[in-house]
Amino acid sequence: MHILQAFCSFSVIVWTSFSVTQAQAKESQQQIPLNVVKLWASAFGGEIKSISAKYSGSQFLQKKYKEHEKTVSVQEIDGLQLVKKLAKDMERMFRNKAEAVRRLVEAAENAHLEHEYNSDLEYEYFNAVLINEKDENGNYVELGKEFILEPNEHFNNLPVNISLSDVQIPTNKYNKDPAIVNGVSWSEALNKIFVDNFERDPSLLWQYFGSANGFFRQYPGIKWEPDENGVIAFDCRNRKWYIQAATSPKDVIILVDVSGSMKGLRMTIAKQTVSSILDTLGDDDFFNIIAYNEELHYVEPCINDTLVQADRNNKEHFREHLDILNAKGIGMLGFALTEAFTLLKQFNATGHGSTCSQAIMLVTDGAVDTYDTIFAKYNWPDQKVRIFAYLIGREAVFSENLKWMACANKGYFTQISTLADVQENVMEYLHVLSRPKVIDQEHDIVWTEAYIDNTLPQAKKTVADSERVLMTTIAMPVFSKKNETRTQGILLGVVGTDVPVKELLKVIPKYKLGIHGYAFAITNNGYVLTHPDLRPLYEEGKRRRNPNYKSVDLSELEWEDKDNILRNGMVNRKTGKFSMEVKKTVEKGKRVLVMTNDYYYTDIKGTPFSLGVALSRGHGKYFLQGNVTLEEGMHDIEYKELAVPLAKQFQYSCNTRIYPTINADKGVEVSFLGTRTGLSRVNLFVGQEQRTNQDFLTAKDRESIFTADHFPLWYRKSAEQLPGTFVYSIPFSTETENKSNVVTASTTVQLLDNRKSPVVAAVGIQMKLEFFQKKFWTASRQCASLDGKCTINCDDEIINCYLIDNNGFILVSENYDETGTFFGEVEGAVMNKLLIMGSFKRITLYDYQAMCKATVDNSDSAHSLLDPYYVFFAAIKWIMTELVLFLVEFNLCSLWNSDFTVKAQSPKQVLQPCDTEYPAFVSERTIKETTGAVSCEGCYKSFVIQQIPSSNLFMVVVDASCDCPIGPITMDPIEIMYNESQKCDHLRSQKIRRRPDSCHPFHAEENARECGGALGLTPYLAIQLLPLTVALSQT
Repeated sequence: MHILQAFCSFSVIVWTSFSVTQAQAKESQQQIPLNVVKLWASAFGGEIKSISAKYSGSQFLQKKYKEHEKTVSVQEIDGLQLVKKLAKDMERMFRNKAEAVRRLVEAAENAHLEHEYNSDLEYEYFNAVLINEKDENGNYVELGKEFILEPNEHFNNLPVNISLSDVQIPTNKYNKDPAIVNGVSWSEALNKIFVDNFERDPSLLWQYFGSANGFFRQYPGIKWEPDENGVIAFDCRNRKWYIQAATSPKDVIILVDVSGSMKGLRMTIAKQTVSSILDTLGDDDFFNIIAYNEELHYVEPCINDTLVQADRNNKEHFREHLDILNAKGIGMLGFALTEAFTLLKQFNATGHGSTCSQAIMLVTDGAVDTYDTIFAKYNWPDQKVRIFAYLIGREAVFSENLKWMACANKGYFTQISTLADVQENVMEYLHVLSRPKVIDQEHDIVWTEAYIDNTLPQAKKTVADSERVLMTTIAMPVFSKKNETRTQGILLGVVGTDVPVKELLKVIPKYKLGIHGYAFAITNNGYVLTHPDLRPLYEEGKRRRNPNYKSVDLSELEWEDKDNILRNGMVNRKTGKFSMEVKKTVEKGKRVLVMTNDYYYTDIKGTPFSLGVALSRGHGKYFLQGNVTLEEGMHDIEYKELAVPLAKQFQYSCNTRIYPTINADKGVEVSFLGTRTGLSRVNLFVGQEQRTNQDFLTAKDRESIFTADHFPLWYRKSAEQLPGTFVYSIPFSTETENKSNVVTASTTVQLLDNRKSPVVAAVGIQMKLEFFQKKFWTASRQCASLDGKCTINCDDEIINCYLIDNNGFILVSENYDETGTFFGEVEGAVMNKLLIMGSFKRITLYDYQAMCKATVDNSDSAHSLLDPYYVFFAAIKWIMTELVLFLVEFNLCSLWNSDFTVKAQSPKQVLQPCDTEYPAFVSERTIKETTGAVSCEGCYKSFVIQQIPSSNLFMVVVDASCDCPIGPITMDPIEIMYNESQKCDHLRSQKIRRRPDSCHPFHAEENARECGGALGLTPYLAIQLLPLTVALSQT
């Protein structure tokens, strides 16, 4: 009985305690009356909209457009017809560029045909490095005559000579070599064609001829500057445009000898040889690397039954694995050759590779047999697989076997004795692969993927990456037409011209694509040529080049297309339509716009490119057509008294004088107008020098103006809100320190009151943040009580008041430092509850062009070969070896293996390409107000969220008396980590690609006897060139 009474008493106490807690929680929630918050929101909303409408002239402009409603019609954009027309325009532009290249080819081949080679020829020419250089006596140095240079805006304001070309020669080539002097002499005939091409088409950029002998003739003439080591590392023969034009696509297997005799310097040279071979492979090529001794070792064990595309990622991945190769055991070349032939045959049967040329690159210090039985079984009599043999080291004991193997299989043999030999000797195989094309006299035109102009760094000792130009190159091979050398198939070089990507955008009328619409183009491999989301540069102190910018696949930008329907249709050069919901980010990924895009695509005839157009559904697919003249329209909007030329790429722009306007509110600094055709007008309420944000609506703030590829950010954001709604935001970051001290407000003007109406204009204002915040705090002090005594206001310590936008960023807070911060970082518990309740939703986004910090050792072995100090000690070791001939490269193994590049193992942080995922947040439009509470430790944190009328803003009032241990919600990106299995799957994945139309694997008339010899450099020249290895390996 006593026990029962005790239990009942305990129950009463517990229930009483619980009831008190519940009552306290309810009392806490009741501290924030919803009707009061609604009053504050309404007062602030009415005040700020009145100011925004008054100074932007939105209602006045809406009225003016309404007056013309009956004289205009709403028409839907025909996406397929539009993309076909744009493709035709691009085809015409590319054809004009190609004609210029053809004229260069014809002139070059005729000049060479008429030229008689003279080994004693002395010829003065303009050397691009030596021009305008004088000796200590004030006289021009040899090959350095006076060369007039003047800055030219068309050529990035570089000092150039538009009347003449000049010649650049790599540092490892002798500028008076007879072959170079003769080539420079006959190629002088191109000067006239260069000038004529430029006069016919002033939009042409650089024109050039890259010689097979290594010199590079460039127009207009420009002075090249060596790097800090006095080296010109640029070699035209290593550029993709040269290699693509000179050869056909190829499947290559590299066999590397890792037997015991390859220890020391030989292994170092072998690795550098393999790396140089990889440099010569492009996106249309496929490869694998197999190391062999008594066993076979795939350099990447995951890829042991196929070949991979030679894109940058794959080549770098295999380079990293080269470092783990160690020399030991006995070399069993027969097994390696059998494996290589079998793998090439199997891969060719899949149809995934180049299905054109095939080659085996053999890197070894010798062969004890000719292995003719293997060749008879796998390669004869057709000889479809060429053998290129690279003999490593100074010994020539087994050279005859290797040379026989190369000659018997339509390949080439060369000997590489030093690191300085590598570059030049690796290039020899390109001449062999070009023979069939030369004999066929097939002048195939090639187009490269987009890349950043490499001329600027040679013309300036230091240059910011942001100054460099993204471009594609049109190139064509130049052949010898002399009958006596026909079967040798002599490639003279490659001519080309650059086409800046911005030239492609000029043929695209942005106003026809709508506010969020855009055009994009991809290559036959699915890589992006141009796309508004392509980021070739990244921010880190100053703008740097993203290493992977040339191989960004369309599926990495349009990642919502999980099945690659859009990408594959374009790669297959089809014409069609595709639709999907997309999440487009703005302001560096901080904000997201969710919309549905219709994609239209077709091929660009005569090129490997396909063009696509994206049109956003709704207002984005409609436009107005009427009979109002420009003059009438300008007169009607004369309410705006200042116009600035912000729309050079658009249909119209205007420029009038400044008429200062009286600003009674002393906070609004500027108002602005933008129309769909790109007309922009601006009215200043203060002097330009008095503006808080002086970059806004200028070229320094590209996001705020009309450009060739996008509408202003304020136009795009306001277009996604309901008509009559103003969008308020604070700029996130810019070079101007005080930019966060302003608020931008904008709204759209539509002609018709339905979703079929195109947004014909957007207007807005920019005001001081301090002015904006004062309006908020004034409104939050109002109350509904008749006696004027407020029970609560935002000055009370028991509550925190915030003003946030539809993406959750704070515009007003009692703590000024929180301005511009994501609300979840300040009030994580409340933001988490809002997500659970559906007031806000989280959207997961992906960035496949990200750069992540990684920690690496300073003594990274992957780069030790390229260290100048390593090369210096290698030279010393080479001299010692010459003095002790009987120990050459064998008994000095311990010396070769010693590490002369030992550095402190101090780790350092570097930025490397990576994939990331990150969140963005957006409010639910249908929810206007919400109350709630978060259960914390011992208390309930109550809050009220109320939408500000006619805006994208929300007032949030939070109970400050309850401390919640729930952590913040951040927007920080998270790197996507891939395990070994996923990495392997990625390497093995073969995305759909379209092979180039032309293929020249071999020719019945080619002279296979031209198959090389022991062509190592002389010892003296080798010593001279060793210090240049670091530069040459990076070309």
